[in-house]
Amino acid sequence: MSATILVGGTAPALANDELMGLMDDPKQWVIQTGDYANTRFSELDQINRENVGDLQVAWTFSTGVLRGHEGGPLVVGNMMYVHTPFPNMVYALDLSDEGKIVWKYEPQQDPNVIAVMCCDTVNRGVAYANNTVFMHQADTTVVALDAMTGEVKWSVKNGDPAKGETNTATVLPVKDMIIVGISGGEYGVRGHVTAYDMATGEQRWRAYSTGPDAEMLVDPQATTHLGEPIGADSSLNSWEGDQWQIGGGTTWGWYSYDPELDLIYYGTGNPSTWNPSQRPGDNKWSMTLMARDPDDGMAKWFYQKTPHDEWDYDGVNENILVDQEIDGQMRPLLVNFDRNGFAYTMDRATGELLIAEKYDPAVNWATEVNMDPNSDQYGRPQVVAEFSTRAQGEDTNTTGICPAALGSKDQQPASFSPRTGLFYVPTNHVCMDYEPFRVSYTAGQPYVGATLSMYPAPDSHGGMGNFIAWDARTGEIKWSLPEQFSVWSGALSTAGDVVFYGTLEGYLKAVDAETGEELYRFKTPSGVIGNVMTYEHEGKQYVAVLSGVGGWAGIGLAAGLTNPNEGLGAVGGYASLSQYTALGGQLTVFTLPD
Repeated sequence: MSATILVGGTAPALANDELMGLMDDPKQWVIQTGDYANTRFSELDQINRENVGDLQVAWTFSTGVLRGHEGGPLVVGNMMYVHTPFPNMVYALDLSDEGKIVWKYEPQQDPNVIAVMCCDTVNRGVAYANNTVFMHQADTTVVALDAMTGEVKWSVKNGDPAKGETNTATVLPVKDMIIVGISGGEYGVRGHVTAYDMATGEQRWRAYSTGPDAEMLVDPQATTHLGEPIGADSSLNSWEGDQWQIGGGTTWGWYSYDPELDLIYYGTGNPSTWNPSQRPGDNKWSMTLMARDPDDGMAKWFYQKTPHDEWDYDGVNENILVDQEIDGQMRPLLVNFDRNGFAYTMDRATGELLIAEKYDPAVNWATEVNMDPNSDQYGRPQVVAEFSTRAQGEDTNTTGICPAALGSKDQQPASFSPRTGLFYVPTNHVCMDYEPFRVSYTAGQPYVGATLSMYPAPDSHGGMGNFIAWDARTGEIKWSLPEQFSVWSGALSTAGDVVFYGTLEGYLKAVDAETGEELYRFKTPSGVIGNVMTYEHEGKQYVAVLSGVGGWAGIGLAAGLTNPNEGLGAVGGYASLSQYTALGGQLTVFTLPD
């Protein structure tokens, strides 16, 4: 490994400086999103639009695990770290010795946790900091592994699977802390974000998504929503009785950090249950973008994207931090492609809403987001009654809602290229029928309360996905590539003006960042729901991606489900996927020929 990371015993205050230095080195890839801003952009340009068509497979590695492989590998120095879905194994591979397995970590988890994982046994990967590899396991164990030996430095339990609390997300190292979320919105889990000491595993703070101000770590007068103080008991006043205690708002998505503003950003998920008639009110602060001080967790600003969610449009997707010009003025922006089908451009310092536009033309559940600061509807989506599952009522099948519950984009992260100023977004082009029904809460049991069916967006190209280029300065699609199935893979853009993404059939594709022209494709052994990454080793640039079909879109294949309504409606929608790919877990690494 390079000398830059042989720093065991580094003082906590320096841990973040070291990590930021590694992030700035394009030869390495040390956290899942590439950098704190979640851009998934690489300055490497050895592979470019002129030669990417010559890519060849350099080597492959079998993970030994089936089901959905989300996330991707890390490269730090000469070491590559590869993770798997449950049981969440981690491999350290020596890139200087033909990928020799230096160590392997295989946790012993209770397999019963699988039954309470909503949408496959996925895990979105490990993170690196301070000579340590951090993983958040399915059973909510957060573990710190010595990067050189795999030895467990510490572990801590972040939740209770008996209550439906699980984990599918990665973690974010910030300063001398690890920021960690929780999954389980379909089990009535009360969402939270927690900071643990990077060196010891000691809990520093925990901020809940719902409930009393003190437990949410908000200041009623200093924490704002669209520029106005949220006021006392803002969450409690938006739920009936004590529903907030099983209110969802889980935090299983991606986290970003602005070192200059010293704020972390993330989103909260759907309110529980999926039957909106059982939870009147705005259900704050589910479905909310949150900006917090990493040192104590105190909230600076919120923005609730989908008040009183009626469609399961979890708000956990990545927040991409860029500086761009809006109306002639450079602004520190936060760009979010929400499940609800709207792309939001916000000022990340203040939480001001600048742009909110549909990034899929099929979106119909709302006409627009009200942008008039003087309106009592400011910032709220204007819901179409025909597609309101609450307005149609319990035990009524509301048909033709676009997007489906898995959103116009789920967790699969977009990428931003500073060279083009555009965002490259893997999307779902899927609609649904949604029938809510009354359900009672029992700890550890599903708390869904809706039956769904999914299908391709009608009156379109017939497929279930698009890969698009988006201008967040204007709220416009610049180009769009139709795909037969949802694009469930994270994108990568590079200084070679190439954008990479994977498809559910198993292709790695490379397209021109300016035009979208396809430049390369290769069929990997299984469907790609992993996130493409790149690194340089011994003077050569490589591109790597995990394949292994699964996730929500591929849950029918991954879990052997056949009832069309199973998998929260996805099994029927993606039934034909089995004609194109099969289960498998493999890392495929590409490079140019010598």
